[in-house]
Amino acid sequence: MGPDAYRTAGLAETLEALGHAVADHGNIRPLDIGELTPPNPVLKNYKAYVAWTRALHAKAAELGEGPVVPIYLGGDHALAAGTVSGQAKAAAELGRPLFVLWLDAHSDFHTLDSTGSGNLHGTPLAFLCGLPGFDDLLGAPFEHTLKPENVEILGVRSIDDAERKLLLDHGVGVSDMRRVDEAGIHNLLKPFLDRVKAANGLLHVSLDVDFLDPSIAPAVGTTVPGGATFREAHLVMEMLHDSGLVTSLDLVELNPFLDERGKTARLMVELTGSLFGRRVFDRPTRSF
Repeated sequence: MGPDAYRTAGLAETLEALGHAVADHGNIRPLDIGELTPPNPVLKNYKAYVAWTRALHAKAAELGEGPVVPIYLGGDHALAAGTVSGQAKAAAELGRPLFVLWLDAHSDFHTLDSTGSGNLHGTPLAFLCGLPGFDDLLGAPFEHTLKPENVEILGVRSIDDAERKLLLDHGVGVSDMRRVDEAGIHNLLKPFLDRVKAANGLLHVSLDVDFLDPSIAPAVGTTVPGGATFREAHLVMEMLHDSGLVTSLDLVELNPFLDERGKTARLMVELTGSLFGRRVFDRPTRSF
């Protein structure tokens, strides 16, 4: 229902009003993968995770080599295991490095062994950065892993001890909300964008609803107080647009059941509009 909520909130119409051609590929279906035993009994919905990852990987690998900017709508942030891995495969085919900006309250860097909750939306970045134990996801070892130093997690404010050690050991870029408060969003994001540009990289942005403060975006099952403000979030999107570097986007973790008259879906659509070129003077005054 998350993808349909974005459609209802006018995502396609917002992009078309900015002069973009939009093609809706509809809702993807998971692959039939047969029987599968979880490597860790605590894991929840493991077979579904694998089935969705394989389907999304194939779709993203196809779209990533074309003259389009795919927007992947969800849904659980576990979908990034498929979307980003597919984009990484396409980037390798194009001979360019893939960078990832992870806008999220959580770092999602657990392995299938380190997770205590078994919630698989906490594992995609570990898989994408090549940590072991994930061969089931694509049915074979993932060949096009991200360089951890090419990943920047921005706005994080919930990391447990196991993830913290893994992040430090692998050199992933992490800017928590204290750094945001002290240095400012612009001063943290610009050096990362400069590195992407210098490397002639492709940039995938993965935007989780809980990157935003729950006071403005309540429609998420994992709310963490102290998130990005309306102004900070739009600044990030406008900087991304100005950079001209973004080649693919995830919009994830929208739960319409938890929304307040659709305000979270509308805000996410407005942020997408900013990423695709809408300026503050172009934005109509409205109540969120």
